[in-house]
Amino acid sequence: MRWIIFMFLLFISSMEMLTQTSWRKRGSTGLFGNCTGCILCSEDNGCMACQQRLFLLIWRKGIRQYGACVHTCPPGYFGVRGQEVNRCTKCTSPSCESCFSKDFCIKCKERFYLHKGKCLSTCPPSTTAQPSTRECQETCELGPWSEWSTCTNEGRTCGCKWGLETRARGVLGGPKEEEEEAAVACPGLLESRKCRMRKHCPGGEGGVSGGAGPGPGGAGSRPCCRAEAISPWLPSSSERGP
Repeated sequence: MRWIIFMFLLFISSMEMLTQTSWRKRGSTGLFGNCTGCILCSEDNGCMACQQRLFLLIWRKGIRQYGACVHTCPPGYFGVRGQEVNRCTKCTSPSCESCFSKDFCIKCKERFYLHKGKCLSTCPPSTTAQPSTRECQETCELGPWSEWSTCTNEGRTCGCKWGLETRARGVLGGPKEEEEEAAVACPGLLESRKCRMRKHCPGGEGGVSGGAGPGPGGAGSRPCCRAEAISPWLPSSSERGP
């Protein structure tokens, strides 16, 4: 009795192996030409399982579904590796040529521009279309300059001949988060220039930020100002605009 059961199981196993071999042979002369990289392949649907490190690409044509094993996923898909199978997953947007994840594009098809992971037909306000890269670049719409700061030299407001004064301006736009992103790419948000200071401090004040004390000659308790503290390339106030 055991011998009969053993022979029956051996017969079933042999039939399964013959069926799989038949699928591979029929697939090699069928729709896809061959079953390269496939572990399991059928004439009607192509590859159904792939060798390790290959991606299973599945697409539909009408009501039929086809499969193929590929080394890299084609445009419009991205690879997802799993424990049992590696799959090519389709990008959500039809205008996306390459994506990092299902809903985040990294390259768009022609006539579309990339902006924050999305492919758009036109760039949104405060951005400019770049035809070479097909991306929307943030436009620097800057606000007005602030008033010039107090003229200082190493924290002193008097007692020196020359000092520096600065002014700043912000980026105009929508929400604060977008303004902070644009500020990273926008130059010219801070400006400095050389300025003439009061050489003598009135009343013997030192003119040191955070507190001052009397010193020799009424110049404060700190040593004499150093001229090299002022950058020589910075234009003077007469050379810069208001």
